[in-house]
Amino acid sequence: MELPVIDLSSYLSAVSNDRDPRLQSLCADVSRTLSETGALLVKDPRCTVEDNDRFIDMMENYFSAPHEFKIRQERPHLHYQVGVTPERVEVPRSLVDEEMQEKVKEMPEEHRPHVPVGADLKWRYFWRIGDRPSNTKFQELNAEPVIPEGFPEWKETMDSWGYKMTAAIEVVAEMAAIGFGLPKDAFTSLMKLGPHLLAPTGSDLEKYGQVGTVFAGYHYDLNFLTIHGRSRFPGLNIWLRNGQKVEVKVPVGCLLIQTGKQIEWLTGGDCIAGMHEVVATNRTIDAINAAKEQKRSLWRVSSTLFAHIASDAVLKPLGRFAESPLAKKYPLMCAGEYVEQELSVINLNGKK
Repeated sequence: MELPVIDLSSYLSAVSNDRDPRLQSLCADVSRTLSETGALLVKDPRCTVEDNDRFIDMMENYFSAPHEFKIRQERPHLHYQVGVTPERVEVPRSLVDEEMQEKVKEMPEEHRPHVPVGADLKWRYFWRIGDRPSNTKFQELNAEPVIPEGFPEWKETMDSWGYKMTAAIEVVAEMAAIGFGLPKDAFTSLMKLGPHLLAPTGSDLEKYGQVGTVFAGYHYDLNFLTIHGRSRFPGLNIWLRNGQKVEVKVPVGCLLIQTGKQIEWLTGGDCIAGMHEVVATNRTIDAINAAKEQKRSLWRVSSTLFAHIASDAVLKPLGRFAESPLAKKYPLMCAGEYVEQELSVINLNGKK
């Protein structure tokens, strides 16, 4: 199955007239696709190929730096929510969640994920995007950023790409709200001052470039919506709501959006947090060989941003979703409290 591509240009150019029937139809496409598949490809004219390339170039340089240099940016006492998370720290949910393991066993073999045998082999860097609240019960989720030495372009590059991807998510969130029959700002109002994180991963394909190597084990994202730019190496598999496994191919100039647990909460289960994994495939090996011939970096960088609901905002099914039979599965809870619960499971709670 090919994921549909939604061009945001028409919505951006007519944002003051969101009652236009054509825009209403486009918004319905967004909400329906997120509900039915948990994933969406978008084209945002504000997010260019050059922006993505500049970001990935810098992150390749960073991840290829010596281990001793990178761990200077590690902040385990802050739940790893800023700075670098080394490989073999983040534990995939499927490794510790027995209910998830049972569901995996019931899947048809062709749609079953790779079984991780330990913590993820990927590195990650968390960089906060946007303002943080001056008064919050969740200070460690809203910590100051960490800037590595020797990268004078770091802040401008991270902020530029992060703000552009956040802007794309905000548009999709507005369109989804309209499509769901909610107020236009139903989601975006809750995102204000959220702990949004630009979160590129780095996987060393020279060290771990064998077919079947799991870089990020089967898991869902705990945030609201996740957005990815195009990676230079394939390897991302996602699962649609019907259980179908899909190897993602992001067209040049497009962005991939996936549903996280917080939108599942706000829609009372109408949207389900999308499952995914990153593994080395035959297509990954082909890309590795091409990179070697061209003498390019063998670090697989994901251009990823996690958009969050504000830590002190309350998660609960909104509007008509509060009347859903499934709503009782999603009790009122502060978003920050929910995030801390999830982080404790996947070993990002400051304990190694």
